[in-house]
Formats: sequence, structure tokens, C-alpha cells
Amino acid sequence: MAIIAGLTAGSLIGPGATHSRTIKQRPCDIYAAEHTPCVAAHSTVRSLYAKYTGALYQVKRASDKAIRNIGLLSDGYANAARQDAFCTNTTCIITKIYDQSPRHNDLAVSSGGRFKGPGPNGSDLGAAADALPVTAGGHQVYGVSISPGMGYRNNRTSGVAVNGKPEGMYMVSSGTHLNSGCCFDYGNAETSGTDTGVGHMDAVNVSRNLDWPDCRNGPAEPGVHADLENGIFDWDKRSCNPASKISGGPRPFLSAWLKNNGQTRFALKWGDAGSDGLSTIYSGTLPGGYAPMRQEGAIILGIGGDNSHASAGSFFEGVMTAGFPSDGADNAVQSNIVAARYGAPTGLSGTLAPGSEISLQAATACCTADYVRNQNGAAVIAPITSHSAEQDKGDATWIVRRGLAESSCVSFESRNNPGDFLRHQDLALHMQPFDGTDLNLSAAGERRERKFVPLAKLSDEIHSPL
Repeated sequence: MAIIAGLTAGSLIGPGATHSRTIKQRPCDIYAAEHTPCVAAHSTVRSLYAKYTGALYQVKRASDKAIRNIGLLSDGYANAARQDAFCTNTTCIITKIYDQSPRHNDLAVSSGGRFKGPGPNGSDLGAAADALPVTAGGHQVYGVSISPGMGYRNNRTSGVAVNGKPEGMYMVSSGTHLNSGCCFDYGNAETSGTDTGVGHMDAVNVSRNLDWPDCRNGPAEPGVHADLENGIFDWDKRSCNPASKISGGPRPFLSAWLKNNGQTRFALKWGDAGSDGLSTIYSGTLPGGYAPMRQEGAIILGIGGDNSHASAGSFFEGVMTAGFPSDGADNAVQSNIVAARYGAPTGLSGTLAPGSEISLQAATACCTADYVRNQNGAAVIAPITSHSAEQDKGDATWIVRRGLAESSCVSFESRNNPGDFLRHQDLALHMQPFDGTDLNLSAAGERRERKFVPLAKLSDEIHSPL
């Protein structure tokens, strides 16, 4: 059956890209002025100190295993053109995200833990370097797109809170690219890569939380949480806090905040990276059994403390502080994030550009009402109409990613099940998470034989985005 690609406008659409004015102050300058200095500052997008001039991250290309550091343009945003030139005609992964703080707490691909990853010797996989193109400061840059099996870690850090010391953290993530798998975390974790008990973690989490029975009884909504080990908490109770849910429609760029005094109380907040102001989810006592905290000081990204690696998510920037930041400092940092003007890649709409959303329609005359959809973990052809349920329309919507096997092609990630991709095997399409094996071919791997023709937007046809 022939398939043609119907393009819909992506959920990452942002304001038109223009060259940004230089931002004279960055998040870690704000925190330093409030006497809660950064002990970790990670981003593939921009500098988090006004005077930082080093590399943001490192990539390795598949063709010859060469590595290259990706640094900054003069206004403090990533020099993505350097990555593009280095990775031409091959694929690259992000092998290291440099810590911009004086502590040098760099994040490398996790070597594994209690749960072994799909990489060599039980390690995790690195994220594809060009899988998440966005704009910031008027430049095209790249975020970190995490799928199950991927993750980053540093078990030997300096200055990170341990044994009940106060700390704060935030990350800019996405409220539209996430799942319910454990655990899309950024923050403090065990140094052993194993679960050493309650209170040994203190990490901000963005996911659909299914930890507690009442969370599982209703629809699993995107939310911001605290992973304190053996529990992902929205407040001091072992239940879902309705305030943790991200409200107000799709939030493609989300700021997620956690701070913990290590002894008696913690606070959770969230914000839209496109507008000032933060919403408080909870500010109060720690859950029973978690006071005082027992942090160990490792740093993780995209995984749990024991290397649980079932999560999907997006990461653009994040910092960790020594000390409990003031609300005023957090608000000023949120304004600084807004000033970076996160948005979609230019030229996104109406193309097969990575980051856009598409639907794949059957072109055979008998079956033009049929679309490729995810159904219980399988890729099937099924009719989708204007009367279909929102779940069904979402299951027939795919996010375009650069080819997992070949960068000149594209791969299709499920919108309703982030981290799961269309995979071609034995003359059939399957739905499976990316695991780094040769079978994870681009869904458009035979692009020479398969023709993709733009259609009118399905969202126009059914009057709501898929």
C-alpha cells in the first residue's frame, strides 16, 4: 500500500527567528548574586554565565569516531553550524555535556547501574546530536532528545549537596515530549548507580507520574515532580497533587523547578519558557521518612538514580545550586529563560523538517481514509476521521526526527508514546523504542523508493491538532 505524508504544523511553533540582543546576565550570575551559586550548569543551547566562553557539549560522529567540542557564538548561543559541518553525511551523538560552573561537573553517557543500558557493557546510549533542532536567541541550536535507553551521569562531582545540605535546581524541558517511564530526572542521585533508599535522591522530574494508585485511576497528565528515591512526589503525600499538572494547553518549552532545604521542606514550581511567572505546585514539609535528606551528590540527566532508563523527554538547559534559592532569584531566572526566546526551528511548517508533526495517509484509491497509527504497540493502517477520538488522532500523529540510522533520512517518533519509533523489519512496520541496534532503521530509510507528498494539514481537516 502506498503511503503519502500529510504535514501538520508542529507543536513547537514559536515566534519568528531574528538575531537576539546579547543578554548581559545569565541564570548563574543571578544565583551567584543571591549567594546560592551554581555548582552545575548544563546546556547544549546557550551559556548560563555571561562570561562563559568554553565548550557547551561534545559530539562523536559515526563515520570515523572523531569527536568535536561545540562552543559559542559571540552572543553566548551554541555554534550549531560547527556541529552541522562536522556531522555532514554521517550521524553524531552527544557524548558529553560540559558543566559551565567552576566545579567542572560534566555529564557523560551513563555507564549503567542497577539497570543495565542497551549500550556496550551495560552502558546507556547517547542522544542523537541533531534530533532536536530548535531556535534560541534567534539562532538554530540543538536540544537533547532522550528516548528510552539513553541517559547521562556523573558519579564523582564537586560541590553538589550531600547528607541534608540545601540545594535548588531547574531544567528547561518539554511538556509535550514525555512519557510515564522512569525516570526523566535532572538532579542529585546515588553515586553507586543503585537504589540506596529514601532521601538519597533529590531530582526534578518531568513525566506522566504513575507512582501512586490515584495517579493511575485517571488520565496520566504531564506534570512536574520531585524524585526523592522510592517515590516521585508532588507534595508531602503519597498521592497525586492536582497542582502538579501542567495546565493551559501544550507547553513545548517548560521550566521545571525543585528546591529542598535538606532538613524539613521542599518546593516545586513550573513555568512556560515563553512567558514570565512561575506556578507553585507545592511548598511545605518533606514526605514522612525523607527528613532529613541523605543526598549522595551524583548528577543524572534522563534516567533514575539506579539507571532506570524507560523515560523520554527533552532537555535544553539546567542548573543546580548550593543553598536554597530565593523565590526572587527563581523569578529572575525565569525571566532570563523567557528572554532567550525558545522556539521552533525556522522553516518548520509544511516540510519534513525534524520537529514537525505529520500524519501518514494511505494513497491507494481504496483506502485514502486510512492512516498509519500506533495501536497497542503495533504500527497498523486504520481509518481516522473527523469523528475519531482524540486518542486515535494522536496515535496517528508522528514527530519527524532526523534519521536514527542515516542523517539524510528521517525517523518518525510517536506523539502519544514519545521514545517509540516506527521501525522497518521483515517487510513490516513495527513500533519500538530506539535501542541503538542496526534494526532501528529510519522509517524513511528507502527514501529513494518511497515518495512523500505534502498534503493539506489534517488539523485543518478535523479542526483540531492531532
